[in-house]
Amino acid sequence: MHGTIENAAKLDALRARATSLPLEQFDPGDPELFRTDTFWPYFDRLRREDPVHYCKDSMFGPYWSVTRYNDIMEIETNHSVFSSASSLGGITIRDIDPELRRESFISMDPPRHAAQRKTVAPMFTPTHLDNLALSIRQRSAECLDNLPRGEVFDWVDHVSIELTTQMLAVLFDFPWEDRRKLTRWSDIATTIPGPDGLVATEDERQAELTECAGYFTRLWKERIEQPPKSDLLSMMAHGAATRDMDAKNFLGNLILLIVGGNDTTRNTMSGSLHALSQHPEQYRKLRENPALLDSFVPEVIRWQTPLAHMRRTALADFEFRGKQIKKGDKVVMWYVSGNRDADAIEKPYEFIIDRARPRTHLSFGFGIHRCVGLRLAELQLKIIWEEILKRFDHIEVVGEPKRVYSSFVKGLETLPVKIAA
Repeated sequence: MHGTIENAAKLDALRARATSLPLEQFDPGDPELFRTDTFWPYFDRLRREDPVHYCKDSMFGPYWSVTRYNDIMEIETNHSVFSSASSLGGITIRDIDPELRRESFISMDPPRHAAQRKTVAPMFTPTHLDNLALSIRQRSAECLDNLPRGEVFDWVDHVSIELTTQMLAVLFDFPWEDRRKLTRWSDIATTIPGPDGLVATEDERQAELTECAGYFTRLWKERIEQPPKSDLLSMMAHGAATRDMDAKNFLGNLILLIVGGNDTTRNTMSGSLHALSQHPEQYRKLRENPALLDSFVPEVIRWQTPLAHMRRTALADFEFRGKQIKKGDKVVMWYVSGNRDADAIEKPYEFIIDRARPRTHLSFGFGIHRCVGLRLAELQLKIIWEEILKRFDHIEVVGEPKRVYSSFVKGLETLPVKIAA
């Protein structure tokens, strides 16, 4: 008990720092703020006092923060000034060595972006999703039926990782016995190397991504020799805009699809249970009326915001909201902040599963770069909760989650839970 009180006091002190720290010293992209879940008051203050904020010095170099909902949408849609191009740094706050940058369709500007995106879009049509729903439900049911009863286990590993990894294996027609490699590669793609990280150095990170590229290159060669099929790899292997990709573009698109299919769904799946545990009245409401899943799903995606930001690079000097953004400046759109903007979302700090307009959120981005797989993510989340509500009256969260050390991926590494025997 003493340790819990001591930890709570420490977190309160970290949060309180946001009220006293001069704005010019704000670095909202510090991953430690996300690991400790103490970033909220920083963004609250920025939205009020300095919604387009410049950080001169950080572990990622200087950058602008755009924190209000409508401002983010304006940056998202101004492609003539704000670029996603990997050659300029890509889509995250973290710069990658130019020699290691890999292009994907999310890190392309119009018109090149559309052609590669359209290649994989058929995977996410309503008809194909209807077909996928049957296997999603079967795998969800099997996963839940095999969970331990009467003992503590990690929801992230047993449910969130396992189900999203299975889904990725289906989407890529990836060897089933090696499916956990997909989870590993997704985590490696977004991790920050360091002594406490998944890898200690950038060289180690690149070595594992090279392994990923080698594995998928073998599968790619198989798909080329086969008639076109309905998996993502075959779509790209036979698509006019993607079949002649160079090695960097190939790996870039693979990482995009792996991370997009893993992190968003996995972290929202974990975040949904954590949110309900923090709001027992909403959990009770959902159990009493499962039809609320249609609004619960987009609300929990807003609440979790599984990717905290996207980044653009200024192509020219530009004045925005009275601030002078210079050519080459890094501009970070904080979705996690926009999703708590009271000017755009009513009662944004309340978790309301029957919210009137639950799809008003930025978790999937906005405009041409909006997540291509968003309907699949929503479908997976709806089905797993339909199956949970059929089986369990209550799933108890028995401890605090461990959060990811990242200001890009906003997720839970572990979540201890217990289901009554």
